[in-house]
Amino acid sequence: MSLNITVLISGSGTNLQALIDAQKTGQLNGKITQVISSSDSAYGLKRAEEAGIPTKTHILKNYYKGTTKDQVEERKQRREQFNLDLSKLLINGAIDDATSESYVKPDLIVCAGWMLILSPTVLQPLEEAGITIINLHPALPGAFDGTHAIDRCWKAGQDGEITKGGVMIHRVIAEVDRGAPILVKELDLIKGESLEEYEDRVHKVEHVAIVEGTNITLEQLSK
Repeated sequence: MSLNITVLISGSGTNLQALIDAQKTGQLNGKITQVISSSDSAYGLKRAEEAGIPTKTHILKNYYKGTTKDQVEERKQRREQFNLDLSKLLINGAIDDATSESYVKPDLIVCAGWMLILSPTVLQPLEEAGITIINLHPALPGAFDGTHAIDRCWKAGQDGEITKGGVMIHRVIAEVDRGAPILVKELDLIKGESLEEYEDRVHKVEHVAIVEGTNITLEQLSK
C-alpha cells in the first residue's frame, strides 16, 4: 500500500521538484497527495500544480493583520492560532474541526524548505494522530541550527574553523533542527570557494538526500 505524503514549502520548491521527479520515475515509495505553502507567491505551488498535485496555502502574515510589531502578546496569541490551525489543516484537511470526506490524511509530512518553526502546538497533535514529520536541513547534525545555515557553514570553512559541511534529513521535534538524523551527507569545504559555488553543491546534494531520506522514513513506516 502506497503511503501518503504532504510536502510543506515556503519558496521556489526545488526540493519538492526532486520529490515530484522521483515520483514520476517510480523512485519515490509513496504518493505526494498535497503541497502546503506558507507563501502564496512560492514558485513551488506552480511546480505542484504542473504535476497535478493539490495545493493549499497557510500564511502567517494573514493572522497578524491589524496588529503592529509592538503588540507582542497579541501577536504571540495569533501565532499560536496559526499553529493550531496548521495542525488541523494537516490532520483534518481544513482549519475547522470537520474532516473533509475526500481528504487523505498524510502518513508522512516532509518539510522541504518550510521556513517557519513548528511549535509543540503543531507537533503534539500530529504525534497523537500518528503522523510522522521530517525536515531537510543544509548542515550536519548539531551544527548551524536554524536559518542561514549554508552561509554560516561556508564562512566557518573559509575561516579555517571547520573542514566539513553537509546536509541532513531529520525527525522534527520542538528543538529546531535537533531531531534524530535519518540521513546525513557530508561535503568537503574548499578554501577559496565562493558562497555561490558552495551553495550550488549543497543544493545538488539536497535533491538526492530529500528523496533518499523520505524513502528511508516511508520504509520504516510501512513495517
